Amino acid sequence: MRRLRTPAAPRAGRRRAPGTRTPAVLAVPALVAVGFLLMPLIGILARTDWGALGSHLGSPGVTTSLSLSLLVSLWALGLSLLFGVPLAWLLARVDFPGKALVRSLVLLPMVLPPTVGGVALLLGFGRRGLLGPWLEDTFGIVLPFHTSGAVLAATFVAMPFLVISLEGTLAGLRPRYEETAASLGASPVRVFCTVTLPMVAPGLAAGAALTWARALGEFGATITFAGNLPGTTQTLPLQVYLLLQDSPEAATSVSLLLLVIAMAVLLCLRGRWTGTTTGATVGRAARSAPSATDPADGTGFPASPATGPVTGTAAGTEQPASATAAAPPPEHWPLHADVTGFNQLTLDAEPGTTIAVVGPNGAGKTTLLRSLLGLTPRAHATLRLGDTDVTALPPHRRGVAWVPQDGALFPHLSALSNTAYGLRAHGTPRAEARRVARQWLDRLGVGHLAHCRPAHLSGGQAQRVALARALAARPRLLLLDEPLAALDQTTRAHVRHTLRGHLAGFGGVCLLVTHDPVEAVSLADRVLVLDGGRALQDAPPAEVTRHPRSPWVARMLGRNAWPVTATGDGLALAGGGRLIAADRLPDGTRALAIIAPEAVSVHLDRPAGSPRNVWPGTVREITSSGSRLRVLITSPHAPDLVAEITPSAAVELGLTDGVPIWACVKATEVSLVMLQQHPA
Repeated sequence: MRRLRTPAAPRAGRRRAPGTRTPAVLAVPALVAVGFLLMPLIGILARTDWGALGSHLGSPGVTTSLSLSLLVSLWALGLSLLFGVPLAWLLARVDFPGKALVRSLVLLPMVLPPTVGGVALLLGFGRRGLLGPWLEDTFGIVLPFHTSGAVLAATFVAMPFLVISLEGTLAGLRPRYEETAASLGASPVRVFCTVTLPMVAPGLAAGAALTWARALGEFGATITFAGNLPGTTQTLPLQVYLLLQDSPEAATSVSLLLLVIAMAVLLCLRGRWTGTTTGATVGRAARSAPSATDPADGTGFPASPATGPVTGTAAGTEQPASATAAAPPPEHWPLHADVTGFNQLTLDAEPGTTIAVVGPNGAGKTTLLRSLLGLTPRAHATLRLGDTDVTALPPHRRGVAWVPQDGALFPHLSALSNTAYGLRAHGTPRAEARRVARQWLDRLGVGHLAHCRPAHLSGGQAQRVALARALAARPRLLLLDEPLAALDQTTRAHVRHTLRGHLAGFGGVCLLVTHDPVEAVSLADRVLVLDGGRALQDAPPAEVTRHPRSPWVARMLGRNAWPVTATGDGLALAGGGRLIAADRLPDGTRALAIIAPEAVSVHLDRPAGSPRNVWPGTVREITSSGSRLRVLITSPHAPDLVAEITPSAAVELGLTDGVPIWACVKATEVSLVMLQQHPA
């Protein structure tokens, strides 16, 4: 018997797609380019006197130049970090007139000949330059032919590498992390130090390494601006230039040293010097970053419960009697907001009110939340919380907490540190903040994950941590953007119950964006229906359920909803066709015809008898809805219609996709809701 042999699997990373070959017209020039770049390096290695390498590198002149080069390059790196990091942030995050010109100025030293850069430095900072005489007369500072001049020249040519690398990383970082930190009460400086910098650490490290390496190898600008004075401005590249004239072998040895340093930097970076970043890169950097400690307090947040003790009633924990007695009485913050711009509406709500915000995509739901946070130019909200007008306050001082759709957990912090972030920003001591944060994680069923980073959490677990983080901050206004969307049904029910218990004792107002009718009905006191940035309906859930004024909301609730216009012989459908309802409307009235799926009957033959609305159609889709089936019917005489029947009825009728059927609806089963025109 012959034994079947399984071919060995190709090594990972070397698999080639079947039938693909590298075109010779591209491969040959590419190999020539590699050889062209490699030949000078091979020349250095081939011409190095390995026996005399130690003596060449240990000579007094070389060691002095090396020490000076290290000093100059480190100072250049420090100045580049001091001035380049803010400049990179400005270019990445702020739009201002002349931004393209500023970026060109940053790039200019990278393309400018080094000697030209040295001449420019002389004309700007030299003793006869524009700024040199003033520096000398006022401070006694003379830059040319001084070590400080070498530092200035190295900084001029090296800082662009840091700015460009960091700008690309910052541009790839979603602002939502920083916006969420601001909504938790962190000041801009705190956000930059505790969120932005840790998340862009890989790009910053890459830019810093390139900057240091470039400063270490600077030659042209240094010799032109600072001169070539031994022990003062004679750096290692300048030493190589001198050794070429007197001792070429020693120059080769020193060149080899610089080559090894440069290659070591590039190998450590492993391709990260381009400045681009992806979500995966940020995730890897976040997982490899050390656990961040809670930063020092430093926010000026207005008086709110977040700055005081958390009572057992509000936080769901049991506090000592003395702590409970010392706690201030619960505060209440009614909401009043006038929103203009893309959104045009007025919101008034009493303390403890939960408003579900619903509507189709693009209706302005998230824009409404961001306007209340002060984070979008698309809409402006005049916002009053309690007796305080917070319209002119920055986001971190409004007392408005936000849970975005993806949670926006800080990837460099553990779940516990994430949850404690808002409390720490409000000035709560570290131990107390972590204790309260752990209690909130326990309440939401993720306490056992307190020391896990977001990268090790599932989508549902991360969303619960984000919800705990917002609730722990005890805001005056709570904004939840689909907070339960990533949870499975069982977990969603548990978190919904926990959230309902918190909102029942919440002294502020909660706005909940959702596409789930169960969330809207079970959590909200009011349902705000948006369309095109305007409010179509603002009513209790029962009223919206009975009389939805939006086709989208009606479909969300499982109803058929058709826009109609009243005519003399019934109701004209928007796409053609006619509908008969028991109620009569004045001619020309626009309305929404609501038909419950269970009111639609399905027949294989045209029914006889009393139904006033009968259409031929075709079964397009059958889905399960609990113990019943929902049948989607398409018809040339009416919009798509959903009928709800029992599984036994579907078997009896032999319903499958593509089966022709007849659908009918009694006139008494058609509910009409008049539509209001948007104000101009």
